[in-house]
Amino acid sequence: MSRTLTYREAIREGLDEELARDENVVILGEEVAQYNGAYKVTEGLWAKWGDKRVVDTPISEAGFIGMGIGASMLGVRPVMELMFWSFHSVAFDQLVNNAACVRYMSGGLINVPIVMRGPANGGNNVGATHCHVPEALFASFPGLKVCAPATPADAKGLIKAAIRDNDPVYIMENVLLYGTSGEVPDPSEGDHVVPLGKADLKREGKDVSIIAHGRSVLQALAAAETLQQEHGISAEVLDLRSIRPLDVDAILATVRKTNRVVLVDESKGFGGVSAMVSHVIQDEAFDYLDAPIKRVTTLDAPATYSPHIEPHQLPNPARIIERVLSMG
Repeated sequence: MSRTLTYREAIREGLDEELARDENVVILGEEVAQYNGAYKVTEGLWAKWGDKRVVDTPISEAGFIGMGIGASMLGVRPVMELMFWSFHSVAFDQLVNNAACVRYMSGGLINVPIVMRGPANGGNNVGATHCHVPEALFASFPGLKVCAPATPADAKGLIKAAIRDNDPVYIMENVLLYGTSGEVPDPSEGDHVVPLGKADLKREGKDVSIIAHGRSVLQALAAAETLQQEHGISAEVLDLRSIRPLDVDAILATVRKTNRVVLVDESKGFGGVSAMVSHVIQDEAFDYLDAPIKRVTTLDAPATYSPHIEPHQLPNPARIIERVLSMG
């Protein structure tokens, strides 16, 4: 049995269940308590769990993230909310030099079971300094795990898995997804946890594989529907869900099935998650390709502020369809 929840509600339900399951879980961030979160993800949790479990922090990412990392080293399981992932740069030392390296440098004696979550995306017209998409950046550092859920069910399942993990897990959410709805398993049916490192086949197809993550999955599904209806092309859509660890087996399976692939990625084209996925395919499934790998990424410029222009800078169904049709 399942219910329809928004993406925002699904994350909140996952947080609530983990607060109930483990007394070491705490939520920290700017305005997460009395104000209910900048995007209302934590709405009602402070009223339910109180000041010691849901904690407002000063506007100092370097300070409160550093504090959270230190607490996690002592057995607390903090969930840290960044108002925007674009603010990662002011806490880069803590996020990368500390969180990613402590377990390794302690010879495995000290874990850092911390979750960093918040919006990481463009498309909501807040300007270039608030629209970074840093999943590829953080995935490049050993010791960090990174995921980007596309649906409410995956958002809930991944937040629960991340909280229980003994390594730092960075969750990239998309502001434009918070109000979207989808089916989420009812808690009465059991514990809904989505394992890190496991991709999900969102649509079966036979002619081309479209591989995406985050909101780009919805763009890929819309493109796949148009391709089927207007061009008779059967597109398979694979949702990576987890960036690191990466589900290489699922990637290779879909490419070997359809022999054509388009990678959709809201990162900029230079580097990016799709660049890594392209390398994996070239290295391990080259002989299965009937056409060159195509990529659809965000156009290589700082995010535009204009609500009329920004949708064209990001991956969208029209750009995905154009790439598919260009393969012949």
